[in-house]
Amino acid sequence: MSRYTGPVCRLCRREGMKLYLKGDKCFSDKCPVTRRSNAPGQHGQMRKKPTEYGMQLREKQKVKRFYGISESQMRKYFKMADKMKGITGENLLRLLELRLDNVVYRMGFASSRAEARQLVTHGHFLVNGAKVDIPSVLLKVGDKIEVKEKSRSSEKFKDLVEKHSGNTVKWVEVDIEQLRGSIVAEPTREDIDIPIEEHLIVELYSK
Repeated sequence: MSRYTGPVCRLCRREGMKLYLKGDKCFSDKCPVTRRSNAPGQHGQMRKKPTEYGMQLREKQKVKRFYGISESQMRKYFKMADKMKGITGENLLRLLELRLDNVVYRMGFASSRAEARQLVTHGHFLVNGAKVDIPSVLLKVGDKIEVKEKSRSSEKFKDLVEKHSGNTVKWVEVDIEQLRGSIVAEPTREDIDIPIEEHLIVELYSK
């Protein structure tokens, strides 16, 4: 599956907002979005008035870039969300939040979703006691996530324990000293802090 491998700060500038793809750099003065808010490229400063389709497309692109997923994955999650009870847009965001790489990020075991995805792929985590190296695995309430025993002695995770600043979302519980956590509830729309108008994505895919 193809994945964007270019400079991710260009993606933030293209959307005109921070997507928090570079971890700590996004919170520093070095963030390119803070220094240059215009879109990248020769015509980046020539922002046209967006059309209805353009606004729908931008919301979809934001979500894809926030969570680091492809178009085919996005369509798959939308189909799943559309079949679920409740509001389709909220269902979509809930599914994306329950991806293993996002849960690892939300628990504070990585500084960005990209780093979380890499750590999962390299086999550093156990889910309910079994090694899982597929970032897109969807978790559920009650699932337990922990850093593999052999990985706990690495400088990455030792440093994590020292610098951990506390839990950021209420639907997970984390024991940072033991490098483990669990999902205690499904994320609600109020728990999902990304600035997205998900109804526009629903309108785009419903055409």
